[in-house]
Amino acid sequence: MNYELLEQLTAIQGVASDESQIKAFILDYIESNSPQWKTQPIVLDKPWLQDNIVLIFGKPTTAIYAHTDTIGYSIGYTNDLIRVGGPRNIDGTLLVGNDNGTDVTAEVMMIETEHGDILPHYVSADKISPGTLMSFAPNFRETGEYVQSQYLDNRLGVFNALKVAETLENGVIVFGTYEEHGGNSVGYIANYLFNEYGIQQALISDITWVTSHVTHGGGVAISMRDSMLPRKVYLDRIIALAKESGVKFQLEVESAGGSDGSVLQKASLPIDWCFIGAAEDNVHSPDEKVFKSDIEAMIALYKYLMQTL
Repeated sequence: MNYELLEQLTAIQGVASDESQIKAFILDYIESNSPQWKTQPIVLDKPWLQDNIVLIFGKPTTAIYAHTDTIGYSIGYTNDLIRVGGPRNIDGTLLVGNDNGTDVTAEVMMIETEHGDILPHYVSADKISPGTLMSFAPNFRETGEYVQSQYLDNRLGVFNALKVAETLENGVIVFGTYEEHGGNSVGYIANYLFNEYGIQQALISDITWVTSHVTHGGGVAISMRDSMLPRKVYLDRIIALAKESGVKFQLEVESAGGSDGSVLQKASLPIDWCFIGAAEDNVHSPDEKVFKSDIEAMIALYKYLMQTL
C-alpha cells in the first residue's frame, strides 16, 4: 500500500478549532480522485457545516466518523504554552505555526514554576503573538513494518475513510472537527443524518492505544468500551461480522478515553456506534507509531462492514 497520502495528511496543520486547511486539502483530494471511485458521492460543504465535510454515497444506512483535528498548543502571554487537547509535553519538541500570515517555529521547554509545577513553555527566534496555534513539526517515517509520525491520530482515521470511499456504494463519511478539544460537530451532523437519511448506525474511524492487551500486529482493534459503552446488541453484531470477514482483529476493553462515539452516546438520538481503529504507540507525541498490517486490516474491515451492516 502506498502511504504518500497519509504523509501529506499528517503534514497539514489542523489544531482543534483551526481545521480549514485540512478541510481544503480533503475537498481538493475528493474533487481530483472521486471520478475514479465506484460511486460518486454527494459532497455536502455548506456554511452551517463550518469546517466539516459530509459525503453521501447511494442509499446509506451507516456513517463513518473521522475527525480531522489534532492536538497542539496555543501561545500564551509570557512564553507559556496552553494545551489544546492532550499533547505530551516533551522537552525539545519542535513546533510550527502561522502567526498572522507568517510561518513561525518554536521549541518546547519544560520549566519548573515557583510553586513546583513543571509546565510547558516555548523558546523561539520568532516573536509569536498570543493565541497563535502551534502543532508538532512534520516528521513522517516509514519502514517495511510500520509508519511513524506526528498526528497519526487521527489523520490515519481520515486516510482509512478516504480508502474506504474508493469502493463504497452505500454509506456516509463524515470528516468532523473539534474532537480533541471537547467535541463539537458530531452531534448536529448526526441529527441531520438521522432526520434526512434515517441513519442510526455509526463507525468511529479513529486510532487507539497499544497496551499490554492490544498489540502491534494484532489486527485492527474493535473497542468493546472506553469511558462510554456502545450498545451490546450492535457491538455483538459487529464482532460477528468481523469474524465472518476473515480480517485480523483484536478486542479492546478500556476504562477511560473517549471519541466521537462519546458525543453520539450523549446525543438525544437513537444512534448505535462502535470505535474501530488501529493501535498506536507513543500516543499524542511527535512519534506515534502504527504497524502497516494493522492499517491494512482496518481498511479491509471497514470496507466489509460498510457492505454488510
